[in-house]
Amino acid sequence: MNHSGDSFIQNRTFDEIEVGDSAQLTRTLRTADIQLFAAISGDINPTHLDPEFAQSGQFRDIVGHSLWGGTLVSAILGTEFPGPGTVYVSQNFNFWRPVTVGDTLTISVTCSEKHEHNHHLVFACKAVNQSGVKVMDGSAEVAAPTQRIRRPKVLPPEIKIADREERFRRLLSLTDGLPPIRIAVASPCDAESLRGPLQAAVTGLVTPLLVGPDRRIRAVAEEQMLDLNGIRIINVPDDRAAAEASVALCRDEGVGALMKGSLSTRELMRAVLSKSAGLRGARRISHVSIASVPAYPKLLLVTDAAINIAPTLEEKADIVQNAIDLARIMGVVDPRVALLAATEAINPKMPATQDAAALCDMAARGRIQGGLLAGPLSFDKAVSPRAANIKDIRSPVAGNADILVAPDIEAANITIGQLEYLADALMAGIVLGARVPIVLTTRADTAQTRTVSCAIAQLIHHHNSKETRPT
Repeated sequence: MNHSGDSFIQNRTFDEIEVGDSAQLTRTLRTADIQLFAAISGDINPTHLDPEFAQSGQFRDIVGHSLWGGTLVSAILGTEFPGPGTVYVSQNFNFWRPVTVGDTLTISVTCSEKHEHNHHLVFACKAVNQSGVKVMDGSAEVAAPTQRIRRPKVLPPEIKIADREERFRRLLSLTDGLPPIRIAVASPCDAESLRGPLQAAVTGLVTPLLVGPDRRIRAVAEEQMLDLNGIRIINVPDDRAAAEASVALCRDEGVGALMKGSLSTRELMRAVLSKSAGLRGARRISHVSIASVPAYPKLLLVTDAAINIAPTLEEKADIVQNAIDLARIMGVVDPRVALLAATEAINPKMPATQDAAALCDMAARGRIQGGLLAGPLSFDKAVSPRAANIKDIRSPVAGNADILVAPDIEAANITIGQLEYLADALMAGIVLGARVPIVLTTRADTAQTRTVSCAIAQLIHHHNSKETRPT
């Protein structure tokens, strides 16, 4: 096999190295380097990972792990000087100043001692930053290779950082500066449905009103060691009463949002959709899932996975408008809406393709406003620029969608399930079109998902209150 250029790696043997010989390596510290080092080492010191903590600390910023510089010494010794066949024996480093994201280190290793009896080499090591200021120095001793080694270069695997906590903080930042809202939580009688609103309360998003059997709620709190101090509990006997009482709080007492606890979606929505005592608005009620997907460059909204089973064309128009309105509230200008189907061709045997074309026509006539619609589009053409280019689809939406509109509840549910469980999406869920936003999550959803959903409800409530406030 022929290897040319930089496709192979080779060493320098003990006999080839003289005292005074040296080598250098330059690297710039990235956020990903800090995250990977923390993941590999288990060192989750908040100095390295928590921006808020770091700002209040000694260095006023996130700093890298000190031993990151030490790993660069190891990289030189193991890959270049001496290179393959080198065995680390010992090291002794001094760390003189912190390294922050964006700092560029130049690592130098210089042979200072040779020991013939055991073929050991001692190297003086030094690291300076982009300003020439010393960051680290010390020494390293290795057992040097005695025979020439030349091997094909094996490249490391590509690694993508899926920082769920960072995505969580970014979603919560949508509500920075907004005061908490009151939210009625219907039957929070299991661990996650109780932990979610309590975590959202600690975060400053909501003031929860827990509606359900007092004894069951307190038993869950005691079992999970959750603090109910200062939290109001409205005692009702069962799930149906909890749903009705929670809806009444929103309808009659100005509570700003409704949240599903451990009761069924059907039980809650029965109370919401009651013609005489519910929370119906002027538009069709629909559900939107908000997905933060590591592999996608922006938030992705998917609708409708929870309320409308097989929506008609007119119902889809409301579903699309609800999703566009939410995207705009979240700061997306001219949201790009992909109307999903199995193909881009309009096929009379595939109603989803016909509905997509009709919805685009509705948007052109002003029936749907505030977004850019395209369809029918298959899923890959909606989210992948490469797939859209291969098919020569010319649309500002193709490959760049903000909103995915599924043809029915099954397609939407499968889509969000794949995003969450195969693509590690951080999800939130909200019901729109009612008189108040409704946090609607599944029983399997974590407290983190419920907290983000509360943030979306808080954002919607304050936007709606601003729009309806008298001038």
